[in-house]
Order: sequence, then structure tokens, then C-alpha cells
Amino acid sequence: MNIGEFKQSNGRILGSIATRTIDLPKLGLRNVESRNERAPVFEIVALNVGNRWVQIGALWEAVARHSTGEIFLQGTIDDPSLSEPLPVALFGSDTEGYRVAWRRPQRRDDFGPAVRGERAEDPRGGEGGFGDSTAGANGGLAGAGADVDDDVPF
Repeated sequence: MNIGEFKQSNGRILGSIATRTIDLPKLGLRNVESRNERAPVFEIVALNVGNRWVQIGALWEAVARHSTGEIFLQGTIDDPSLSEPLPVALFGSDTEGYRVAWRRPQRRDDFGPAVRGERAEDPRGGEGGFGDSTAGANGGLAGAGADVDDDVPF
């Protein structure tokens, strides 16, 4: 669902986002200057009630999973005035402008089955995870350490 747009205006990228409950009429994208490959491409800034620009989010470059390999921007807008973070994706370019898309994150089904992949092997030669259980069929200690004296002096 498209909820906004950004366009070039006097050397800046400005735009807006609006939904039924959110109206952000004056937003900007500010380039992030960093050598860190994990740094965002843009900070999302908004004009606050005091007429100052404040950061409310960030955008990172991403590649679409389908065969086109389209590059887009994705990130989150978050501010104490919002009830929850707003995940956004921007499609387009600096020159043609960006369309702002929103998608509700999929919630995990708390009652669904727990699906786990195979355990990774420990690089030191053992199995990954915590290893086998030390509990026997009756719930008592079994296997290695089964003959440990349970009396703890105080």
C-alpha cells in the first residue's frame, strides 16, 4: 500500500506520509556520510512543532528477492508520538522521486507448531546447541554426572 512520496526540491529530497491516523506532511531524506558498510543510506527527518528538523528514522539499501533484483530503500519510522514503529520501503530514485510503501509485518502464530531447522555443528567438533539432555525417563539425573552427590552443605 502506497502511503506517501518523496521528490527533489531545491537540492533536497522532501516528501510526506499520510495514513488514517498518521499525518507527516513535511519529511526529508538526509544523506548519511559514513564509511561503515552497515550504515544507513538516509536518515528520515521531520519538521517538529518548534520548526526544527529531527531524526525519526533511517533507510538502508535492499535488493528485491524476486528475479528483477530491483534495489530499493527500507527502514522504519519511529517516534514517541507513534503507538508503534512504522516499517516503510521506498521505490524509485533521487531523480524520479520515491513512492513510499507500507506493509504490515507478519505476526508469528503463537499456537502454531515450532519449526526448527537442523542443529548447526560446533566448529570445535561437537554438536551445536546445548547437547543432549541430562534428564532420565523418570526426570532424575542420567548420563554423565549421574553419580553426583545431591547433598549440598550449607
